[in-house]
Amino acid sequence: MRERRVRPVYAVEVTGPSMVPTLYEGDRLFVRNVNGPADVREGDVVVLRHPLQQDLLIVKRAVERREGGWWVLADNPFGPIADSSVFGTVPDELVLARALVRFRPPRELQRSVAGVLSWAASCVRPLSADRSFSRRLRAR
Repeated sequence: MRERRVRPVYAVEVTGPSMVPTLYEGDRLFVRNVNGPADVREGDVVVLRHPLQQDLLIVKRAVERREGGWWVLADNPFGPIADSSVFGTVPDELVLARALVRFRPPRELQRSVAGVLSWAASCVRPLSADRSFSRRLRAR
């Protein structure tokens, strides 16, 4: 029988506009550590160490597997550019975790039932590669 280790899921907070419209400032991601390149698929949202400033953690979309690692891009075409178009391919050892679910906390106190229901319907969203791969990235 194979021993199966359960990897913990933990939460991280999103800062900055680079992943808009998928992720906004203040969103929480529930992520799971990756054990290697097989744990990441094209289209996954990943947490990684910035290749040029390794004390900085960033969230990007793993777009393509290339020689030497992953090509990652931001979802926001109008935001600050800090992705593989600037720093190139990200080595596998710098890709730390894969996002599973996004939780969007309420921005303000909801005063109506319709407001609460609207928020509740959109506050949790799975971030699997199949469901969140943006149209902008498909067109590339």
